[in-house]
Amino acid sequence: MRSKATVTTHDGLHLYVVMNTVTRPLATVLIVHGLCEHQGRYEYPALRLNAQGFNVCRFDQRGHGRSDGQRTHYEVWTDISDDVRAVFDHCRAEDASLPFFILGHSMGGYAAACFATRFPGLASGFILSGAPTRYNLELVGPLPLDMGDKEYLPFAMSVDDVSDPAVARSYADDPLVENKFTAGLMNCLGEGIGYLKAHPDRFTDPVLILQGLNDTMVAEQDSRELFAEIAAADKSLRIYAGLMHDLFEEFDKDLIIDDCLEWLKRRLA
Repeated sequence: MRSKATVTTHDGLHLYVVMNTVTRPLATVLIVHGLCEHQGRYEYPALRLNAQGFNVCRFDQRGHGRSDGQRTHYEVWTDISDDVRAVFDHCRAEDASLPFFILGHSMGGYAAACFATRFPGLASGFILSGAPTRYNLELVGPLPLDMGDKEYLPFAMSVDDVSDPAVARSYADDPLVENKFTAGLMNCLGEGIGYLKAHPDRFTDPVLILQGLNDTMVAEQDSRELFAEIAAADKSLRIYAGLMHDLFEEFDKDLIIDDCLEWLKRRLA
C-alpha cells in the first residue's frame, strides 16, 4: 500500500513523505536521497525492498522536490539530520515494534551518518552509499567557501559521472531535479564532516558502507576512512570495481540492492 504524508520540521517547514507498506513486514527502511534530487528517484529500490517484506519510507529533503524550504540550501548543519530524525519518528510511529534501518545515498548517506553519530542506538542499522563523510575529493574547492551563503553554484550529473548515459539524461529531464545548490549548503556539509571526523566513537550502530571505485563525486577514501575510524563492531565495507557514484542507478543496480537485502536480512536473523 502506498500513502503520502507531511512531516513538520523543528523550524516549521513541511517535508513531503511517501510510505510503501506491505502485509506482515519484517522491518522498515527509511531512504534518504542525495543532493539536488528527490525521493521519487528511489521508486525501484523501494519496490525491490517491498517485494522482500520491507516497509519503505522516503521523503524529499528540505529545499528539494515537493518539500518546503529555500531550494537546495541549509543554514544550520544539524538541520539535515534533525529532518531525518523527524521523518524517522513519524514513520516509526506506524509500528514501533519493527526494526528500523536508514539507507542514505550521497548527501543522504552523509545525513544518515550524522544521524547515527548524533543519535546512536535509535536505528537498527545504516546503509551508506557514496556518502561524503570526509572531503578527500574537494568537489567545489576548500571549505568554507569564500562567498555568500545564499549564492548558488551550478550542479549537473553528466555522462562522466554515471556509467549509463540514460541516467544522466533522466536527471536532465526530471523537473524535480535541481541544477544548483548554495554555498551555505556546502559550508554546512563541511561543518558536519568536521563533526563526524571528531566523533567516530559515537558511531556504534551496525553499518554497511557502499562505494563505487570509479566515483567522480565522492572519494573512495572517504568510505575507507569512515570504516576504519568508527566504533561500530558490526561494520562492512564494499567497494565496487568499475562502478561510479549513483550505485542505485548503475547497470548493476540489482547487485547493489541484492547486497543490501542480504545485509538487512542477516541483521534480522
